[in-house]
Amino acid sequence: MSDTHAQSVAFVRDTEIPPSPPPARETGAIKWVRENLFSGPMNSILTILGLLIAFWLLSGLIPWVVNGTWTGNDIRECREILQGSGGGCFAVVAERWPQLLFGFQYPDYLRWRPSLAFVLLFLAVPPMLFIMFLPRWTLALSAVYPFLAYWLIWGGTILTPIFIALAVLFGYFTFAKIEKRGFVTGLLAGIVVAAAIIWVGGLVAGEFSRFGRLEAVESRAMGGFMLNLILGIVCVSLSIPFGILLALGRQSRLPIVKGFCVVFIEFVRGVPLITLLFVANVVLAYFLPPNANFDLILRVIIMITMFSSAYIAEVIRGGLAALPKGQYEAGDSLGLDYAQSMRLIILPQAMKISIPGIVNVAVGLFKDTTLVSVISMFDLVGMIRGPILSSTDWAGVYWELWAAACILFFTVCYGISQYSQWLERQLRTDHH
Repeated sequence: MSDTHAQSVAFVRDTEIPPSPPPARETGAIKWVRENLFSGPMNSILTILGLLIAFWLLSGLIPWVVNGTWTGNDIRECREILQGSGGGCFAVVAERWPQLLFGFQYPDYLRWRPSLAFVLLFLAVPPMLFIMFLPRWTLALSAVYPFLAYWLIWGGTILTPIFIALAVLFGYFTFAKIEKRGFVTGLLAGIVVAAAIIWVGGLVAGEFSRFGRLEAVESRAMGGFMLNLILGIVCVSLSIPFGILLALGRQSRLPIVKGFCVVFIEFVRGVPLITLLFVANVVLAYFLPPNANFDLILRVIIMITMFSSAYIAEVIRGGLAALPKGQYEAGDSLGLDYAQSMRLIILPQAMKISIPGIVNVAVGLFKDTTLVSVISMFDLVGMIRGPILSSTDWAGVYWELWAAACILFFTVCYGISQYSQWLERQLRTDHH
């Protein structure tokens, strides 16, 4: 009786059942693969097709790299070492790397100077890119670096970069003092003061040319990847402030300023860069006085900067147009003038919006520096197409040299892209 009664009483559990683990297909790598690679028939087909293409490429690339040789003084020795194994003749990179980096005219015994300038670049760039994590005094390293690098690479008296630095410094202070009377007035005053200091500096440097002198190197001696870095870094650094001025000028209420900026932007954007480079190399000489020595690299920097400034101006103008009208009215309500409102309220927000576009222009500009090879400047591409491939020692070697060029350019461009994505994440204000 008691047994029957015990079996008829319902069982009531007084503890929770421990949770069961999720199915294997809903966790970890299996879930990621299922959701991203095989989420549907079309994605599955594209994934399989992509894997086949990747296998086909790697099946040829890996043996070419693994079976390659880094020894040999010419193409004939390379072929004897390879003996038809299908490997790459990377000896050309090992033997010609100084020319790939510095060109063939930069003196061998002076290569330590651009090498030192490149090393110092890693000390000068972080304060500008990661100032939120570094003390502000480190910006002095970034400010001094361009003038120090110029002296190291080109040589000559140290008075030249000193007076150029003084011109920039006093020109900025003049602009800051007079901008209350008007932005354009302050800008013109700063340019006049800077030009006067440079003129005086040229006279002084001519009189004391032996002071702090390094052996001078002509611009024609610049070449290799060093030339691409010089053009890329200088032109990107100059085109951003000029692009900001053009974007603001295009929105100006002054008809002359607005008209000039509109004509300049539309004209430059409608002309190929290679045309501007030909103008810098050939046509510009007809407008200079006889026997005038206008440095070729300086001419090229001016043209490339003009070209990229026009595109950056349009990118920044898009950022300015994306801001609501209330942001402009906020500056007026606080009693700020035009320059203060732009510097403190408008431009910081517009620049944040414009980061992807500016980086896109910067990456494209750095790659476009290879176009200088068409005006007989031996950058990295010019060195490969000219002195290296035209020599009888390495006739017939192509892929190894172009692969080295791709790696160098990819490293720089990928680094720029990754920094821009990191900066966008740091500047996000809509996340919690």
